[in-house]
Amino acid sequence: MSSTQAPEDRPDVSGYSGGAELYRLRHSAAHVLASAVTELFPETKVAGGPPVENGFYYDFARPTPFTPEDLERIEARMREIIAEDRPFEYVETTKDEAYARFAAANEKYKLHFLTQVPEGGRVTYYRSGPFLDLCRGPHLQGTGGIKAFKVTHVAGAYWLGSERNEMLQRIYGTAFPAQQDLDEYLKRVEDALKRDHRRLGRELDLFSIHEEVGPGLVHWHPKGGMLRHLIENFWKEEHLRRGYQFVYTPHLASEKLFQISGHLENYGDIMYSPMDIDGQPYRVKPMNCPGHIMIYQTRRHSYRDLPLRYAELGTVYRYERSGVLHGMERVRGFTQDDSHIFCTREQLQDEVLGILDLMDFLLKAFGYEYVCYLATRPKEKYLGSDEEWAFATDALRQALDRRGLPYEVDEGGGAFYAPKIDVKLRDALGREWQCPTIQVDLNLPKRFGVYYTASDGKEHEVVMLHRALLGSMERFVGILIEHTGGEFPVWLAPVQAIVIPANPKAFDYAADTLRMLKEAGVRAEVDLRDEKMGAKIRDAELVKIPYMVVVGPREAEAGLVAPRRKGQGQLDPMSREAFIERVQRETRERS
Repeated sequence: MSSTQAPEDRPDVSGYSGGAELYRLRHSAAHVLASAVTELFPETKVAGGPPVENGFYYDFARPTPFTPEDLERIEARMREIIAEDRPFEYVETTKDEAYARFAAANEKYKLHFLTQVPEGGRVTYYRSGPFLDLCRGPHLQGTGGIKAFKVTHVAGAYWLGSERNEMLQRIYGTAFPAQQDLDEYLKRVEDALKRDHRRLGRELDLFSIHEEVGPGLVHWHPKGGMLRHLIENFWKEEHLRRGYQFVYTPHLASEKLFQISGHLENYGDIMYSPMDIDGQPYRVKPMNCPGHIMIYQTRRHSYRDLPLRYAELGTVYRYERSGVLHGMERVRGFTQDDSHIFCTREQLQDEVLGILDLMDFLLKAFGYEYVCYLATRPKEKYLGSDEEWAFATDALRQALDRRGLPYEVDEGGGAFYAPKIDVKLRDALGREWQCPTIQVDLNLPKRFGVYYTASDGKEHEVVMLHRALLGSMERFVGILIEHTGGEFPVWLAPVQAIVIPANPKAFDYAADTLRMLKEAGVRAEVDLRDEKMGAKIRDAELVKIPYMVVVGPREAEAGLVAPRRKGQGQLDPMSREAFIERVQRETRERS
């Protein structure tokens, strides 16, 4: 084993969020974390841990779980190691020497990593104090360069990400160049926790997920169902206005369909196991596109029929590892706001422009800003000719330019079968979420033989566009809950107003007010509980109902209501008709 100066050909980490220096800082902090854990808990075995988005982690095998008190001790020990300013020392050795070293220490996880090194290959370490780990770097000069860090939490993680392997304990942390940066980040995390859609979904009675049914499968409660209904109706109305036709396709299909489409070959790892029906294998669908092609092919089409815009709120099923499932935002069964457009080459650019117009209208209605990325042909594995790729990519680029949308080019980021436009929403906390996507498909029309008859009387291959503008209802609603903090605008609120009688003498007037609101289409409830009015108002605020309509004997006598607007306080008394018009106007204007 020899200690040398670290070579200059470092791994390229320039793409890491925040750049190479932040990567170096967090990589070093991760090693300090592992050093602190092994010094405090010598029985612990170290697996591995890299810098990740917003921080770092390390995986450990330990007989007993780490407690919150353990994390405090670990953080305190890290501060001591940082104060010692231990140098990070680069070490190079042989595979055999490394294997002997870790075998003697019974570090089975390190032995696994060494099996990935070719025979005769060199192995690199980084050492800081007594802690030494397989590592290519880069690192700071010493631990003293870590100025601001925090151990945040511990979670379970399967070894190598496979559910077939043992569960390890993953300790997370983060580090920043300055304390102010760390404080601002921790404040954002605190705000995000307050807006966590899993917590708000439970508190607002929107949805649930049940282990008895299966992880990643969402149950929409009445209030969540109303929210979804409002979004879907808005979506449908806009699609009808823009010339889309609604279709519905089965949830399962013969495996032959997915063999033709290539999904079985290219996406088999996310498809669920086949079921035997009449001696033939069937699959639940992972995509809606093959079904839309089946509808298109039920009759011949001429150029006069095109473009055809098929739209479906289609539920699909894809296997996701349990370790990555996350509330509504990462699930196994979800409903895509899917559409497939069949058009000619000459129509392609205008169709993309139409999609961008619709996308902009929808996203702005929900209060989102967004950024676009043009993802181009992969460098290695791809289908189709260079001419086809150039044509499709140019059509997407020109549509973005015509729409005046700024965009970044994601070189090589396209699907293996087509270039695409990826769109990321920016929420109220400044986080970006991948939702809309627009893809030009160069693959499926060939596989299925999807043609139209052109004006020359000959058959030509159609151009097929895939697009989802919200993404999936589950993911979109989960993100929307966090974007709004559960305080939905009036047009989306499952309950727009709750009538609160000041005392039992106003119960009849409250019931009549509720009747008027409902007849006018206002989504309303009444609170007739034997509670004080202040408690009723507080409870309505907690479940984030936009309007609290207080009525008492004086309001009943005058035919008025005394509304309160959440976040604004008491409004001037007004007639019931005036209040109804106020709610209807906010709903109509989506304000």
